[in-house]
Amino acid sequence: MALTGRVALVTHAGLPQLSDDDRLLLPELTRLGIEGVPVDWSNGEADWKAFDAVVLRSCWDYHLRAEEFLVWVNRLEGASVRLWNSPRVIRWNVEKGYLLALEQSGIPVVPTRWVGPGSAPPLPALLGETGWDRVVIKPSISASAHNTWRSSHREAVADDTRFQEMVRRQRTMVQPYIQEVESRGEWSLFYFGGNYSHAVVKRPKPGDFRVQHELGGVYERREPDALLIDQGRRALQAAPDQCLYGRVDGFEIEDRFVLLELELLEPSMALAYDPGAPGRFARAIRAVIG
Repeated sequence: MALTGRVALVTHAGLPQLSDDDRLLLPELTRLGIEGVPVDWSNGEADWKAFDAVVLRSCWDYHLRAEEFLVWVNRLEGASVRLWNSPRVIRWNVEKGYLLALEQSGIPVVPTRWVGPGSAPPLPALLGETGWDRVVIKPSISASAHNTWRSSHREAVADDTRFQEMVRRQRTMVQPYIQEVESRGEWSLFYFGGNYSHAVVKRPKPGDFRVQHELGGVYERREPDALLIDQGRRALQAAPDQCLYGRVDGFEIEDRFVLLELELLEPSMALAYDPGAPGRFARAIRAVIG
């Protein structure tokens, strides 16, 4: 098929040719007559207006350069570049404070204490106040479990210096440790153009709590029931704009889906775990470029 469209698939300098998973998109786009071009978001010479659409993919250093990244997003918006997901969604999703809005809209989310930036109560006092024995602590702008760690009542005194230093630098989240990550795993549900595509269950390696592949996490292709799919879609529909792609992460706790994160910026979409997923993603991209 003759190529009739061009789409920038946004990556970062550490992955100039995209992640292995995202590269599965390229032949599917070609089949639809679309050239997929990997482009580093921080490439100052890139001509973003030369593309029919710009789709964020493996730009996995954004959390280390968040202010610079948002300046880039605003610049593309000002130039009327067709960016997906939309700049409005990106700005809403880049900081995990969006969880507050979802909770207020009635979406069940993992309980969270938001601390700082600035001064913070001692970590032992915070755990005593919440009644959480074990906790996960992470920055409110983060990716790939960057600077995400565990503590507990037993370790809180020793961990308080680390906690206070973290809070001084950035807004910090403290959440109860969800035991289901070990027993039942963490669900990731994937949607393209608002439609459910596929799902995986992720589990950490023994002795860890982080489910990311690069940290030893194990993924298993699973098919959720219709209720779980609908609950994931409900979370996705709470975003401020319609999304080209989205990943809904959470846990089944007492037969209820509880949201951990709604990933609308640069999530890995686990395309390798479903043979039809790359094609579905490619068709969703074609739909938005017309």
